[in-house]
Amino acid sequence: MTLVDTSSWVEYLCDRESAAGDRVEALVLGGEAAWCDIILVELWHGAPGAKEKRELAEMENEIERVPLDAAVWRSARRLAVRCREKGMTVPVSDIIISACAAGHGLELEHCDKHFNDLLSLAKSL
Repeated sequence: MTLVDTSSWVEYLCDRESAAGDRVEALVLGGEAAWCDIILVELWHGAPGAKEKRELAEMENEIERVPLDAAVWRSARRLAVRCREKGMTVPVSDIIISACAAGHGLELEHCDKHFNDLLSLAKSL
């Protein structure tokens, strides 16, 4: 199972010709794609029209949802502190997503460079 970040979902859902979109398509077709609620919130927030909203609603029933449990939230708080100590300024949602992936032992599909640093910090918590 691979947690797919919003950035890569957007590539896939917008049918962009990109490596990230291709990777997500392979994960979806193989039944290996997952998301968590914060990713869903970001996707719903950015869904521009009825077609996109319909597609998201259908996908919600098919894609595995990884829980943001108490352990993930604790890790996210510790990761936020580590980011600040390292001088990293990243979106809070990305901190939560990184903590979720690390906490559940999942790979993270993304196309945002700062996730590599976040994941390194999250795995060291």
